[in-house]
Amino acid sequence: MAKTRQHKLTAISELSELMKSKKATVFANFQGLKVSEMEELRGLCREQGVTCIAAKKTLVKRALTDAGIGDVDTKLFEGGVAAFFADEDEVAPAQIVAKYAKDHDVITIFGGILEGGYITEDKVTQLSALPSKHQLLGQLVGTLNAPISGFVQVLSGNTRGLVTVLNAIKDKKA
Repeated sequence: MAKTRQHKLTAISELSELMKSKKATVFANFQGLKVSEMEELRGLCREQGVTCIAAKKTLVKRALTDAGIGDVDTKLFEGGVAAFFADEDEVAPAQIVAKYAKDHDVITIFGGILEGGYITEDKVTQLSALPSKHQLLGQLVGTLNAPISGFVQVLSGNTRGLVTVLNAIKDKKA
């Protein structure tokens, strides 16, 4: 059933608002995926807090213009367009789409939006290679904790050495 003009205007405003409010967006071709595969992809997105919306290229073009990102040539987008929006982690949609594209050849990344500007497919691929926000925070905590734990190990080494020597003396006398 064809969408009415009002449905299209609502879809454009919704897409435009998502593009403005979300931290990152990735555009990819999903045409050729089975329904079960698309549902699996949407499930992966839900787990990571990523919103997935399928839309026509013309609606995406109008939404990009409304969002103030008008320098994108959507004619280069081949097939159906799916937009993946990130709430918290800027890297999550790129990682999900890139990982899923490795297993499914029909998915191709067109590009995305990061910090209010359009990024190419190459930049999205580079973004997908970065660790997630949670991994980076864990690495930061480990790095900050390393000197403290090293200092504790050094201090406990003297005590441990003393206990070892006292045990050796006790064993020698016994």
